[in-house]
Amino acid sequence: MTQIRDHGGGIDAAIAQFGGSRAGWLDLSTGINPVPYPMPRLPHDAWTALPDRAAFARLYDLALGFWQVPDGAAIIGATGASAIIAALPRVIPQGEVCIPGPTYNEHGAAFAAAGWRLGQDPSHTLVAVHPNNPDGHLWQEHQLNAPYVIIDESFCDVAPAESLIHLANRPGTIVLKSFGKFWGMAGLRLGFAIGDPAIIARLTDLLGPWQVSGPALAIGAEALSDPQWADDTRTRLAADTQRLDNVMQANGAKLVGGTTLFRLYDVGDAAAVQTRLARCHIWSRVFPYNPRWLRLGLPAPDRWDQLEGAL
Repeated sequence: MTQIRDHGGGIDAAIAQFGGSRAGWLDLSTGINPVPYPMPRLPHDAWTALPDRAAFARLYDLALGFWQVPDGAAIIGATGASAIIAALPRVIPQGEVCIPGPTYNEHGAAFAAAGWRLGQDPSHTLVAVHPNNPDGHLWQEHQLNAPYVIIDESFCDVAPAESLIHLANRPGTIVLKSFGKFWGMAGLRLGFAIGDPAIIARLTDLLGPWQVSGPALAIGAEALSDPQWADDTRTRLAADTQRLDNVMQANGAKLVGGTTLFRLYDVGDAAAVQTRLARCHIWSRVFPYNPRWLRLGLPAPDRWDQLEGAL
């Protein structure tokens, strides 16, 4: 069974339809921090040598500390959380998976591609996107009682107090972390799975050696050792989110939910609003399952005038 995969991005298609250049477009269709972590100076061998065990160990040690991972949980990095999402259905005993939605559709597509049954019964495997994409719903610990639980915390670094990482040492539990969204480096392709050592061991075998590039290992380690940047970023994101809400609500949108990396609004006719914004070279996200919902990420500090002018 093939599942539909629809995502943000796709500026090339927007340009083909509405014109303009990539530099002139404001892409608000994703939930990526528009002010990325400053690029550190990389050692020459990050590009020229195969990544060694010491580089992986340093990154993992910093990740375990940054996310306050409990003792007994294992960790593996990969080329983005999406690579782990695609692999997980192949390292968990097959059955029926419950993926409450609407939510990030890549989970359903991955399980369907691996031959799983998708259903509503959480008695075997449950996928909880926390906070949920696109509405920001937060799960509670008592709701996560399936034998196998995948907790996707790709957007949880904006609200670390809400993290369920303390569940990562439970048998059958995997917590996913994305580097690209909060640190604003989606192109780096770095993500993590943290949890049950038996599942992590099978993931390690499936993903193979050198599954994270040398530059990603170095940049990830630098960023995870900089908690002050993370704290400052959370403060800025909260202020920018309030500004976005004010702008949208002043123009008749109703807030549905979201995080401080993306906001979900009821705008009545989302396709019409998306087209209106696209004519001003602003790309937004609409959803096939709800014609009223429009999701917007945050503009970069020097791009707010473009959005406010379009509205």
